[in-house]
Amino acid sequence: MELQSLTAISPIDGRYRNQLQQLDEYFSEYALIKYRVWIEIEYFLFLADARLFKLPAKARAGVKAIAENFSLEDAATIKETEKITNHDVKAVEYFIKSKLETLQLQDLKEWVHFGLTSQDINNTSIPLSWKQAMEFEYLPALLNLTNNLHSLATEWKDISLLARTHGQPASPTKLGKEIMVFVERLKNQVELLVQVPYSAKFGGATGNFNAHYIAYPKKNWLQLGNQFVESLGLQRQQFTTQIEHYDNLAAHFDALKRINTILIDLCRDIWTYISMDYFKQKTKKGEIGSSAMPHKVNPIDFENAEGNLGMASAILEHLAGKLPISRLQRDLTDSTVLRNIGVPFAHIILAIRSIEKGLGKLVLNEKKIQDDLEANWAVVAEAIQTILRRENYPNPYEALKELTRGKAAIDKKAIHSFIRSLKISSELKKELLAITPSNYTGKTPDY
Repeated sequence: MELQSLTAISPIDGRYRNQLQQLDEYFSEYALIKYRVWIEIEYFLFLADARLFKLPAKARAGVKAIAENFSLEDAATIKETEKITNHDVKAVEYFIKSKLETLQLQDLKEWVHFGLTSQDINNTSIPLSWKQAMEFEYLPALLNLTNNLHSLATEWKDISLLARTHGQPASPTKLGKEIMVFVERLKNQVELLVQVPYSAKFGGATGNFNAHYIAYPKKNWLQLGNQFVESLGLQRQQFTTQIEHYDNLAAHFDALKRINTILIDLCRDIWTYISMDYFKQKTKKGEIGSSAMPHKVNPIDFENAEGNLGMASAILEHLAGKLPISRLQRDLTDSTVLRNIGVPFAHIILAIRSIEKGLGKLVLNEKKIQDDLEANWAVVAEAIQTILRRENYPNPYEALKELTRGKAAIDKKAIHSFIRSLKISSELKKELLAITPSNYTGKTPDY
């Protein structure tokens, strides 16, 4: 069968293609070839600027256009050449050389890929595509989600909420604050993530500029290599084998895993609040929640997000563990693995969109939240015993424990009856009687 959305093996290129198609600009086979051409052209122009050869000024625009106007048809031409060469980067080199011949620059074509090995191109192309995908797709998506959460936290700032530790009723909190927990966690991890450089390898067959120095021993190729890689917005690793050691790329993957874990935690909390009826969900006409139970509105967006984040983290775990390991100066195991970095990336983007969709469906059920608070007056026992401690009342913790621990129903009446039975001043009783599950919520920073 011809490849289309219905015949694709991966749901990324099948079921979810319409939501993820923009990512083919960074992670497809076409994209990899495009970035390779871009690097080769930039290097060719860099050598001209370094005065290794003279490029006519009027020819410069034509050379740049090889990369700027790169098309699917050009990529297909390169793939046809690859069938003969059985080498993907060499096919790119031949393509550019043929373009130079068209521009009447055949005398300069041996400056294409001068002194390089394939990994000088791959280990700049892939980090560059990863960097741009992170900056143009991932970070904006995560920032939008974080801002959305912050807006909801502000909207729900004054909603008192029964907290649950170990699944049991605990000291009340504010719904907005609980959302801010995730806002802070995400922001902290993004701050760590952006500190990790986007690094590249560029130094010839085994990382020492052997061919460069044998041809031009008086040129400072270390400096030139640094300048070229930095001109791409990347950081050149100074000591490498034939390939980049991928430690920083692995650090990116580990950072994404941590962020995924936070988002899974968010999904499970929201899912649980929905199951507790703290949130209703907006319905869409024509949608079906269950094939058997017509009443159901399932929290599928958070479930889908959790599944996609889990898939992404599983793949990122392998990428982070595999890529930094290579036998001696090079083995080929990184090549196949690197071609899959777009897979977890796509799952993450899909998950973020699902979370945003799910958040947009939430409708706060304040009555249910308030009913749960009223049904759990035992949670103010902490407040009462703490104030009694302040007043040096004998054994306050034990007294409240005897009253509340394991009891089926401790309501307002029981708590107030206990307070009134205490041998304390009327002013102190008034202070204790003013405490409710709704106002015993502590204090958090402004947001």
